[in-house]
Amino acid sequence: MKHYLLFYEVADDYTTRRTAFRGAHLAAAWAAAERGELVLAGALADPADAAVLLFKGDSPEAAVRFAKADPYVANGVVKSWRVREWTTVVGEGCVMPVRP
Repeated sequence: MKHYLLFYEVADDYTTRRTAFRGAHLAAAWAAAERGELVLAGALADPADAAVLLFKGDSPEAAVRFAKADPYVANGVVKSWRVREWTTVVGEGCVMPVRP
């Protein structure tokens, strides 16, 4: 099991434009969480110019699939996205614990 971060760069008018698609976006996010794929997700604040979604799995497939189907992406609320593997070493749920 590995962790993957899905980074969203959002449109300048993100907080306004997301309103029309927020219900569908949140429904998809909660469904991914219920499947055990999405661990945490949310927008960055001050400024609200990006969002980060933490996925877990054997590959980045769930994060990529989520982004490709996300109404925020399809409707231009998200300008760009990328997925990066995140090697977690400390904390509850980390995948590669490293202790001193």
